[in-house]
Amino acid sequence: MIRIVYEDRDILVVDKPPGLLTMATDKEKEKTAYYILTDYVRKGQSKSRNRIFIVHRLDRDTSGLVIFAKTEQAKINLQSQWAKTEKKYIAVCHGAFAKKFGNITTYLAENKACVVYRTADKSKGKLATTAYRVLKEKNGYSILEIGLITGRKNQIRVHLADIGHPVVGDKKYGKNDGHKRLALHAYLISFIHPFKGKPFKFETA
Repeated sequence: MIRIVYEDRDILVVDKPPGLLTMATDKEKEKTAYYILTDYVRKGQSKSRNRIFIVHRLDRDTSGLVIFAKTEQAKINLQSQWAKTEKKYIAVCHGAFAKKFGNITTYLAENKACVVYRTADKSKGKLATTAYRVLKEKNGYSILEIGLITGRKNQIRVHLADIGHPVVGDKKYGKNDGHKRLALHAYLISFIHPFKGKPFKFETA
């Protein structure tokens, strides 16, 4: 269900499958990466003091690399350098892009229905920038490499839908195109280890 890519005394890097929450919600407590990995570090012993800490999240339907910390200090160290952490995604989108690379920058806000949307009101939204590059085009679809300049909720999906190229399988922001899963994968993450001080880079297909 969830594959451990790397582990040491400070961090866990995992490849999260689509359909799995990173952390609990009011409706779902157990079917999450956090729950599974907490049980893993406790080796099934509920009274164990071992635990993990959430550094960042991926949407439920987005697959790919997620970092968890094994100590609170490791979490703090990783989050303090988060703006410098490189995060890249692969997405399959509808349509052909007129511009084969560029940045999408808007202010994003969230309504009471938990839907993120573009807004011109700077007091309501947070600035979000997504960098993209077209890798391949075929049969009315485009494969993109995406870099996150900022990390807002649903940012990639909202930005691509806004410019008329929704991610394939995105029923929330795109269209019901018959594809069962969201074609968005966090394939690369690069960061400085919270205690070793060395650059770490992970990629997954």
